[in-house]
Amino acid sequence: MKPMTQALAAGLCALALSAPQSATAADGTTVVARVGDTEITLAHVVGLMARLPEQYRQLPDQVLFDGIIEQIVEQTAVAQGLDEPYPLRVRIDLDNSRREVLVNDALTRIARDAIAEESLRALYDERYLGAEPEREYNAAHILVQTEEEAQALVAELDAGGDFAELARAHSQDPGSAQAGGDLGWFGLGRMVAPFEAAVVDLDPGETSAPIETQFGWHIVRLIDSRLAEAPGFDEVRGELAAEIQREAVQDHIAAARAAATVEITAEGIDPALIRDQTLLED
Repeated sequence: MKPMTQALAAGLCALALSAPQSATAADGTTVVARVGDTEITLAHVVGLMARLPEQYRQLPDQVLFDGIIEQIVEQTAVAQGLDEPYPLRVRIDLDNSRREVLVNDALTRIARDAIAEESLRALYDERYLGAEPEREYNAAHILVQTEEEAQALVAELDAGGDFAELARAHSQDPGSAQAGGDLGWFGLGRMVAPFEAAVVDLDPGETSAPIETQFGWHIVRLIDSRLAEAPGFDEVRGELAAEIQREAVQDHIAAARAAATVEITAEGIDPALIRDQTLLED
């Protein structure tokens, strides 16, 4: 959405004191103004309204209605005075904007139509009821930067040191240190591979040898593990819907591309040219 014209901004301020007009029955094809032979419909007004910044859409309906009509009238009057062919920069902008609007509308409808209660239920059953429950782990760790620091802490633990107290005093993970190193419950795939492998190999109550990851050196203690309960359908409904929509859109794009005759002829062109705005000049 391009910035609102000064005329509309000023017009909205002036119209704020206008008296409301009586309402008449209308639909999208209702003509609200004419500029020469060009008709401006209520649908044009509604379409522009949807693109206004939020602060303008909070204004009274009558103010917006009159102000938007005035903006479209002014724009139409100016456009009618332009001679074709338009400058290359404008033609390219129109091409790109038209394609973007058409494709966004098509993909929005595809995503909307992909959602059905039965498909949501089927994916939920497959994902959460038809699969083996995953194991979750509750672990704590102490994070330091060197192996020597980690070995020293292991020695303190072996001598009877309290894991939580040592974590509060030495761990460099601000998210867990004050909780005694406790990371809460997490499933597989949530932690980096070496850390996860150490957790999986431990029994509840056991502490690992020092483990190195990209974050530093960890001493890990497994507090407990359990089989995760399946979430309720309503808890994951939004997540499932987004997945179905994403797959439907991706499938449509892939099918459209496969059906099209595509030839990429850009080989050998300097990619730095994408920054050369002079290429948009006639």
